[in-house]
Amino acid sequence: MSKAVVAVVYHSGYGHTARQAEAVRYGAASVEGVSAKLYAVDGGDAPWAELEQADAIIFGAPTYMGGPSAQFKAFQDATSRTVFAAGGTWKNKLAAGFTNSASRSGDKLASLQQIAIFAAQHGMHWVSLGLPPGNNSSTGSEDDLNRLGFFLGAAAQSNADQSAELAPSPSDLRTAEHLGARVAQTALQFVRGRA
Repeated sequence: MSKAVVAVVYHSGYGHTARQAEAVRYGAASVEGVSAKLYAVDGGDAPWAELEQADAIIFGAPTYMGGPSAQFKAFQDATSRTVFAAGGTWKNKLAAGFTNSASRSGDKLASLQQIAIFAAQHGMHWVSLGLPPGNNSSTGSEDDLNRLGFFLGAAAQSNADQSAELAPSPSDLRTAEHLGARVAQTALQFVRGRA
């Protein structure tokens, strides 16, 4: 049987998004037949050859001031001279996204939308979170998956006065794991369908 490779590319300013990225990677790697790797980016340099070999790329960045961090945006901008210049090497790969901010909303949707548009510019296929909103009724709880109610990707909230050892919450990390597993399962379907 064919195997699939999932890359998790992220920037983390204070360690919170790195924890979320690790949860995404863990979820992807939990799917039999899938290998998943983390790639931290801090500007325009990235492991371009490894990303070209991936079947799916899951992008993540903290939300700062209503959008992805400047370091992640620099990575996005650098793809125009590497990925586009090489003939669109990410076309038809799967893509998904995740983000984290200190506020419950924190304009995370704007970050996920920017990441989704970025993936569309590369001709990638977007994989949504695939979960209903959690914690949206009197029987809901902070422990629900997708407790923040995002559809486009995985969102997490980390209190500004808590370290990455304490935040994001366990339910947000489980939601990130879910996203990783969903993308990995979809990647296997794509890879095996091509075979």
